[in-house]
Amino acid sequence: MFIRKHLTIVLVSLSISPLLHAQTQPSIKDTLTAKNSAANMDSIPVIQDYRHNSIGVDVLVSAGGFGLGTFYRHEYTDELSSFIDFSISEAGDDNEKEYIDYFGNRYIPGKVNRFLVLPLFAGLERRLFKDDIVDNFRPYVSAAAGPTMIYMFPYNEEFFTGIGKGSPRYFVGGYLDIGAYFGSEHSNVLGLNIRYYFLPYPKGLENLQNETKKEFGGFYISLKFGSAI
Repeated sequence: MFIRKHLTIVLVSLSISPLLHAQTQPSIKDTLTAKNSAANMDSIPVIQDYRHNSIGVDVLVSAGGFGLGTFYRHEYTDELSSFIDFSISEAGDDNEKEYIDYFGNRYIPGKVNRFLVLPLFAGLERRLFKDDIVDNFRPYVSAAAGPTMIYMFPYNEEFFTGIGKGSPRYFVGGYLDIGAYFGSEHSNVLGLNIRYYFLPYPKGLENLQNETKKEFGGFYISLKFGSAI
């Protein structure tokens, strides 16, 4: 009786062992399906978040004063870009000498007119040393040209009152600059450049008494702040 009982247990164990083994081992179909899924995952292209456009603001500083601008930039390749920018700044003169009176008011003796310079330029930008310098420091050169407006208004009037009594002049100008961008090229835009504006007005405009101003350009330091879009 004891032997028959144990023999029965052994036979039952042998009969169900293949079934348990079949359940724990993957089938050929399952193995092929898993391999095909992995191959399909490998074949899916990785989509990079690469943004070709950027927009932002320029802060301009020169011996003649400060300015503020905006720009839109488009990258054609890693080395070539085009852009459009617009700015507004006040133009001064090297002969101007500013004084402060007893009451704290600032004035320039002999000054007749103020000038606001508003250029709208389109240009090209070329990245330098792309393969030799790390991507978080990207030097470049650029050139731009386009229509420019000079808005002339009386100096002896309060600033905003004088603007209403001014008149515009139109001509063509341009600039050359050299600078660099810092940080990631696909997120925020941070740049610094030195720029020289060519803004000649051959007829001249009266700036100081008995003196005309014919060149409204010069060197500027520009700070760029923006983001990729």
